[in-house]
Amino acid sequence: MPTPNDGKETHSRVKNGFKRILRMVIFGALIWKMGDYILGIFRKPRHFPQFISLDQDTLDKGYVIANKNLKIGIEERQLPNGETKLVLCAGHRNFREPWARDLSFAVFGLMETREAEVARQSLEVFLHFQKSDGQFPIKCYSTGIIDRYVHSLFGRSQPTHTPLRPKYLSGHHTVSLDGNALLVIAILNYASYSNDLDFVRKHWAGLKQAVYWMEEKALHERDLLYQEAYSDWADSLALKGYVLYTNVIYWKVLKEMADFSKKISSHEDTVQVDIDPWLEKAARTRIAIYAEFWREDRGYFINSLEIPDLSSAGNLLAIAWGLVSNAQGRQILEALDRFKMSDPVPTKVMHKIVPKKFIAIENRIAGIPQYHTQAAWLWLGAWHVIALAKMGRVAEADEILERIMNVVERDKIVYEVYGVDGNFLSTALYTAEAPLTWSAGMIVYAYHYLDQSKMGLKGSFESEVT
Repeated sequence: MPTPNDGKETHSRVKNGFKRILRMVIFGALIWKMGDYILGIFRKPRHFPQFISLDQDTLDKGYVIANKNLKIGIEERQLPNGETKLVLCAGHRNFREPWARDLSFAVFGLMETREAEVARQSLEVFLHFQKSDGQFPIKCYSTGIIDRYVHSLFGRSQPTHTPLRPKYLSGHHTVSLDGNALLVIAILNYASYSNDLDFVRKHWAGLKQAVYWMEEKALHERDLLYQEAYSDWADSLALKGYVLYTNVIYWKVLKEMADFSKKISSHEDTVQVDIDPWLEKAARTRIAIYAEFWREDRGYFINSLEIPDLSSAGNLLAIAWGLVSNAQGRQILEALDRFKMSDPVPTKVMHKIVPKKFIAIENRIAGIPQYHTQAAWLWLGAWHVIALAKMGRVAEADEILERIMNVVERDKIVYEVYGVDGNFLSTALYTAEAPLTWSAGMIVYAYHYLDQSKMGLKGSFESEVT
């Protein structure tokens, strides 16, 4: 005769059997889904590096390649509201998406090549996603990081069919102070080249709020921006505190806002603007930059108190944008030359190795600890050319630009970053992006800037001290 326990055992066996079947169904569905995903990737077109070969008699081959590399990044992409925009992607293999920092520097090159419409629409994408507190996205993307990596792993082109969406924090969960300021600079740069002051008037409130967001987030009592680790362009370095590069850019955005306040306030039916506060803040920031970073005995601005080394980005921008005096500009350029910062590829990030504790673990695992230290970036080389030309040292600027062009011509593409051996960085776990539109755009800009300097269209050195 069946007992109550027999019924319980039967019920338990049925229940366990059902659970096993359910687990098998779920597991099978996951396997099918994964297989379908992998097969879908293999159905995508293969990605091939877009090397550019030119005829032997082509003039300025490096410039032609850089120009073509810049324009390779121009694509039409969709916003969530269904609107389409032309955007400039940061790259074509790994970074097929618009990044705030990359775009902002590349705009200098876009404007020189009469791609004002691309610049405007790309900037409108970031304005579209700007938060009410003033923060811009770090980037706008349509492919998640894992999906992007898997496509790259199998050598397939990244999908771009889904609408762009904003990303406001970096991989280290930090904000981008320099990206926010650079977008404002890029918008004003576009307006200056194209004489599109209506664009500035339309977005003036948002531009002001972008600067206020930075100040609310990071401005301390010393009139300098205080940043968290991994939050500027060198985002593989744990640079925390007051950093030269970020604060030179902050000074620049204050100067640009002051200049455009004057321009748009002269219009009959303009928006409400304030001029003096921008100038006053720029003056205080410049004084604070000197107090914190300038070392007369060394002849350059140090990177930060934590890493008191010569870094090229902040120092070169300080010369190119007129923050320093003529004498100090000469000292900085002599220091860069003394430490061979442009050898073998113009120009290295820093003049010596940074302690390991500052370098992100993922960079050490990937075998590229030098990525933001001893490695060279051609966008920095371009600012090196511009700084020399600004100082009237045209022959030296010519020599640096020629070496940049030789590297581009040799590789038939503009790579993201170069090692101390002069070749693009590549390890078992990492290969430099190619092309990188940030560097391509800056090479184009440096070429035109130097050419105009030779023709006398660019003035000799003049500090823009406020």
